[in-house]
Amino acid sequence: MGATNDTWYTPLTPLSFLERSAEVFADKVAIAYGDRRITYRDFAAEVRRVASALRASGVERGDRVAYLLPNIPEMLVAHFAVPLAGGALVAINTRLAPAEIDYILRHSGAKLLIVDSALHNSVPADPSVREIVTVTDPASGVAADVAVGGISYADLLARGSAEPDEALPWAVDDERDTISINYTSGTTGRPKGVMYHHRGAYLNSLAEIVHSRHTSESRYLWTLPMFHCNGWCTTWAITAIGGTHVCLRAVDAAEIWRLLDTAGITHLNGAPTVLNTIANYPQAHPLAQEVVVTTAGAPPSPTVISRMTALGAKLVHVYGLTETYGPYTVCEWQDGWAKLDVESRSRLLARQGVGMVVTDGIRVVDDDMNDVPRDGTTMGEVVMRGNNVMSGYFADPEATEKAFRGGWFHSGDLGVWHPDGYIELRDRAKDIIVSGGENISTIEVEAAIDSHPAVLEVAVVGVPHDKWGERPKAYVVTRSGESVTEQELLDHVRSQIARYKVPEAVDFVAELPKTSTGKIQKFQLREREWAGRDTRVQG
Repeated sequence: MGATNDTWYTPLTPLSFLERSAEVFADKVAIAYGDRRITYRDFAAEVRRVASALRASGVERGDRVAYLLPNIPEMLVAHFAVPLAGGALVAINTRLAPAEIDYILRHSGAKLLIVDSALHNSVPADPSVREIVTVTDPASGVAADVAVGGISYADLLARGSAEPDEALPWAVDDERDTISINYTSGTTGRPKGVMYHHRGAYLNSLAEIVHSRHTSESRYLWTLPMFHCNGWCTTWAITAIGGTHVCLRAVDAAEIWRLLDTAGITHLNGAPTVLNTIANYPQAHPLAQEVVVTTAGAPPSPTVISRMTALGAKLVHVYGLTETYGPYTVCEWQDGWAKLDVESRSRLLARQGVGMVVTDGIRVVDDDMNDVPRDGTTMGEVVMRGNNVMSGYFADPEATEKAFRGGWFHSGDLGVWHPDGYIELRDRAKDIIVSGGENISTIEVEAAIDSHPAVLEVAVVGVPHDKWGERPKAYVVTRSGESVTEQELLDHVRSQIARYKVPEAVDFVAELPKTSTGKIQKFQLREREWAGRDTRVQG
């Protein structure tokens, strides 16, 4: 414990969550994966053993340890073992190419890389780490080997001690120490390492418990990658409340529905595209019990919300960025919404809402950092600050200073502020379409298109136009067995929004480019349309 201003306090850290649950829920199943069942007592013991092994491998306070694993128990253990050893976890996107992974390893200066045997092809040819450790998951179908060099996970564990080590307490001296570094997608340049501290991770975990309504009875299905914002801090949150982590190696609709039907799942998280995968599975059916589905990553359309609700899901819409530990706002349910018709209620639930209970609130500001009017029309940039905003970008002071200009973190998202205090995104600053001097929100256009019953997924981007500078263009994936012509779809959209917002054209495609977390990568579509032009012409 430490002292400040003559007041004794304990620095906040998620490590204390596992210490408590291992005592309070010792014999309860903490992790379920296939036939594996790991109690909280054994979970804590495994974390101690891995932390001890990392120390024996040379990991010291502040060192970075990289993990390249899917949502398997070893990845969950890492979220406690690495910080228990004093290090910072670098959880790497499993869909990245070797060159991208190489950049992250070199930029972070990671000492070790722990990698799934099925992901050996993603390991760079000459990695900068001191040592590589291979985890072999029988469910991967890849035989045990260490073809990329290094040692096996069992060899690593052999270095550690299963006995409690007084040098490895479930505590930290400084709650502002870095607990993890999460790399951004790098869609506008090199990825940046977002630093989370123990205090922010602790507080955001509690917010997840509150707003996603977790209890010790929660059985949480891991449809969201743990490498993404540390699973929106749910890695630590479920552990804190003594719930059960149901691990899922890959997002597969059939397996998700099997677990929904047989494993007593109460909660899951995911981007709207993941919800689409669940809702549009051919054997989808009303859920036997209510499942709380927390969604973010892109604004969910009212159509997606109504479909999931019809299946019996309780939707919790949150919003945030990698730089805010994942979710920062929540669309809080209000009395009276239940009496509204489905369409009106879904439109309210599609808003990004208000700051979570542990945040400093949220603002929408103009270029001079003045709050925009709360009229639901005037657009500005969404800014945040407080415990649940990153410490900064690792080894990048210039980018950090730019991001925090004016004392607030600038999200790059454009939105409006409604009279009831709820914010609603209109677009990313880079996605807004300026056509003949008029701003067009791609989110609004996408919602209008998505409301057509034949549409499964849609992305709208601005494309070059000689007269107006740029105009909206839609890329559409239709539902299996459904068809719609371009003219029919555009006629439908004209009945929903102003004519100048209606797309110039529609491309029907088999699939849309996406990130590993289900976000549609509009930049790929935009780059395809703007190839050969130096800049986007503004009319």
